[in-house]
Amino acid sequence: MTSEYKKYHSSTRMKQERALRNKNRRKAVRGGIVRKGDGKAIDHKDGNPRNNARKNLRVVSAKVNRKKQ
Repeated sequence: MTSEYKKYHSSTRMKQERALRNKNRRKAVRGGIVRKGDGKAIDHKDGNPRNNARKNLRVVSAKVNRKKQ
């Protein structure tokens, strides 16, 4: 791993965004929407990782979610 990569992922902003993604995933697991290892991802419809309104979140396959980026 390069030092630039390590620095990027350890930044405060990236840690906060990762925590929000994990929080949304845990909520979906508890709600029975997704399961561990099901190959699904929680997608932000508008592409903004900080907009965690329920109407902005949807479940898609991990492949579809990666293509969006």
